[in-house]
Amino acid sequence: MSRKRYDDEFKIGAAKLVREQGYTVKKAAENLGVDSGSIRRWVREFGPAPSLSGSGTTAEQFQRENTRLREENRRLLIEREILKKAATFFAKELT
Repeated sequence: MSRKRYDDEFKIGAAKLVREQGYTVKKAAENLGVDSGSIRRWVREFGPAPSLSGSGTTAEQFQRENTRLREENRRLLIEREILKKAATFFAKELT
């Protein structure tokens, strides 16, 4: 049985799920259908290199985190609306 190969773009995307989107390694692995050990390795390889002096001031870090959380909140609100509409549709189908 041959081993599945993933291109660098896929690996970088998987690493971003963990580093930037807040997914756990286990959850990212489940969603992508990949071994969690591979995800951990890709996070180390392709994730942003940790900085010894920090990556900006605390205010900048809070601003980046705030921006990320706002984007995630926006995405989750859209997903919730889609699920509400789907539930309404299927409830009508059952009656």
